[in-house]
Amino acid sequence: MKGKIGLILALMLASGCATATEELRIYTEQYPPYNMTTNGQPFAHSERDITGLCTDVLKAVLEQSSMKYSIKLRDLSYGLNRSEQHPNHGIYCVSKTADREPAFDWVGPLASIKWTLFAKAGTTIQLNKLDDAKNYRIGGYRGDVMTTYLEEKGFNVSAISTNGLNARRLEQDQIDLWVADGLAGPYLAADASDVTDLEQALVFRETPMYLAVNKNTDPDIIKALNQSFQALVNSGEIETISRAYGF
Repeated sequence: MKGKIGLILALMLASGCATATEELRIYTEQYPPYNMTTNGQPFAHSERDITGLCTDVLKAVLEQSSMKYSIKLRDLSYGLNRSEQHPNHGIYCVSKTADREPAFDWVGPLASIKWTLFAKAGTTIQLNKLDDAKNYRIGGYRGDVMTTYLEEKGFNVSAISTNGLNARRLEQDQIDLWVADGLAGPYLAADASDVTDLEQALVFRETPMYLAVNKNTDPDIIKALNQSFQALVNSGEIETISRAYGF
């Protein structure tokens, strides 16, 4: 009997050690100020070269939980595909869309994005509600959740594959408004189009953003990460990180 108990305890300890030493392989995309490389490059191989609001929050959560991890910055589709196909893989900061939600376990929210319609400086456009934008040409980012939402609602949206160039399109009167996140929009405009004087015409929605982890990852890992996240919320550390980015 003692031998059986010893064997069970040994197996339990081995299982616990496997969970504790499991490495999470995490991906993100270049989306300042939430996730971005420290040198402006469109990819990074190490968490040391990746910063941003969501990144700083996630690193704090991972360190609080004593989890082994690696972070790489790639394009969004690559990170999503890897995370959908492999246990112990995840991607941040992403929203819970209807098709994504059942495919992942979720940690957070790490931050929220504000769905914003921008106009060029000196605009005469005045919006009190979203429907007021129906008569305007709106620039968007192909595949983006905000752009897709407006397209499905019947707005006049012209989507391109390089989001920051929409600021230049505003300046050249090719579009009247640009839908982007309230924090990310100005970063993208300055970086891609050298535009620094956008005006917010309307904030019409807010979406929480998460770490999405492959569904076949050990549930204890997800539980530990969410417990660490909540502990950092309670201590005020998440708020401190967010304030540093003007959130």
